[in-house]
Amino acid sequence: MGLDVYETARSRLCARVASPLAARARRRRHERLFPLTGVWPGMRIVDVGCGALGLRALEPELDITGVDLDPRPDYPGPFVQADAAERLPFADGEFDLAYSSSVIEHVRPQRRGRFAAELRRVARGFYVQTPAWSFPVEPHALLPFAHWLPVALRGRYWRLGAQGHWEDIALLRRSEMEALFGPTVMAERFGPLVKSWVAIAPVGRA
Repeated sequence: MGLDVYETARSRLCARVASPLAARARRRRHERLFPLTGVWPGMRIVDVGCGALGLRALEPELDITGVDLDPRPDYPGPFVQADAAERLPFADGEFDLAYSSSVIEHVRPQRRGRFAAELRRVARGFYVQTPAWSFPVEPHALLPFAHWLPVALRGRYWRLGAQGHWEDIALLRRSEMEALFGPTVMAERFGPLVKSWVAIAPVGRA
């Protein structure tokens, strides 16, 4: 099974071109940063916002439970349909690591505190990645400066991009990530620019 970063926009040319590039970038990020979590085989991981495959595309041998808002009947492993910004149906500390990649920017700002608290409640460590607001290309629509426009203009501009349909996505600044996850945030860079923020608390230290 491959890693299609733009699975929901596959029919659009710019997404078909961008998907393999984004997948390679995600693999490089994973190879560099995921080892910092301190996870080893036998530990339990919850992948919040797993989509069709999520972390399993990168770590197929690990014990991963997927969680998503949408039903995922083809998810290749244990799966729970739930909203992490409400309540996850897991006990405190049930997992070693809570993993969430490119998800929190889709959560409404007023619900992000609860989302972060649930990740920290159910696991002893966390890995949370999100695109940086300061990067000039909006990574979902693949449009320059789209996320810097007022909402009224952004909705119209968005239709020209990879997704086609409008979604009011609010990318995060470093200060917002630190308010949610503490001083664990590091920058993933593309040249001199920050491409994404990654908050990592090694297993046992969250």
